[in-house]
Amino acid sequence: MGRLVGVDLARALAVFGMYVVHIGPPLSATSGVAGWIRYLADGHSSVLFATLAGFSLMLIAGRREPKTGLAGRQARARIAIRAVVLLALGTALAVEYGGVIILGFYGVYFLLALPLVRLSARTLAIVAAGIALVMPQLAFVMTSLLSPSVQESINAYDPLCRLSGVGMLDLLLTGFYPALTWMSFVIAGMALGCLDLSCGTVRWRLAAFGAVLTVAAYGMSLLLAGPGALRSMAEDGPSSSGSGSMPSGGGSLPDMPASSLLSAGPHSGTTFDIIGSVGIAILVIVGATVAMERLPRLRRLVRPVIAVGTMSLTAYVGHFLAQSALSVPAGTGTQQSWVPLLMFIFGVTLFAALWSRFFCRGPLEYLLNAATKPAKHIR
Repeated sequence: MGRLVGVDLARALAVFGMYVVHIGPPLSATSGVAGWIRYLADGHSSVLFATLAGFSLMLIAGRREPKTGLAGRQARARIAIRAVVLLALGTALAVEYGGVIILGFYGVYFLLALPLVRLSARTLAIVAAGIALVMPQLAFVMTSLLSPSVQESINAYDPLCRLSGVGMLDLLLTGFYPALTWMSFVIAGMALGCLDLSCGTVRWRLAAFGAVLTVAAYGMSLLLAGPGALRSMAEDGPSSSGSGSMPSGGGSLPDMPASSLLSAGPHSGTTFDIIGSVGIAILVIVGATVAMERLPRLRRLVRPVIAVGTMSLTAYVGHFLAQSALSVPAGTGTQQSWVPLLMFIFGVTLFAALWSRFFCRGPLEYLLNAATKPAKHIR
């Protein structure tokens, strides 16, 4: 598929951001540069993952020239199979380890994105913007009208909810990564996937656009909501970020007053949060792409890190297994030391570097690719 090294580097950074949130010290125990790293990882790592997931969908669908006819049907079948596998894997991990696993949400994102894979970059950008501007307010109204008794009645007939505690209502509306609002990130990533990131003009325009989105969203939120507009939910208790295990029981919007729709803190799910987070994701992806092209020595130096990005699913699932084996708390923000985090980063980087010397795909990436092979028989 002609991997973009910069995209793999961005994906590795998202993996490390997830590790920062789930294994590193809580935000309240950090300060200075460490505090900024912890704050940026909170929420933004999962957003970066979702944006890159949209980019990956377009790699399968044909990127700048979407596949049509038989090839198009097979590509869409591959995406659908991946969606089902990720939904099943996310549910299995939630059953085993508890909490909310983002893989199940990814499965829903992929299914919802299927009708959009043949759209142009401009159309995808317009759709993503429309969702960002409208859906947070709609989600707030819907969750406000959805009483606990109605939610319980819906969940009682939901096999996913009975299995893992995360049902379709959570996946679509009330969870930590609800598709109703998070599709903005996926579709924005799909739009990026349609663009030629090897073109300098495209990259500079994207960098300027990402900077404008970031400054405008967070600046407007600060202006309207005051100094606490960018407050992270992680300051109030268990981690609310990353891309790993979250406490079950719904996302942020159902518990927010209407005035919180003006905030832009990580995982607040507001219009300002979505627009600002997309801007940051664009800057990271473009910055990583430019760095890998313009700085060949750096590219050689970070090759082991790039390898982590090529097997992010393995790194993601593997951190659950490692946390369980080593009895490291997951998703609770109880670690007071950076040592466990550094050990996990070093371990996954060493594993990825060694594995990539002998295999072109990570272990779970290989299995996921094998699962999609039946799509080749579609006519």
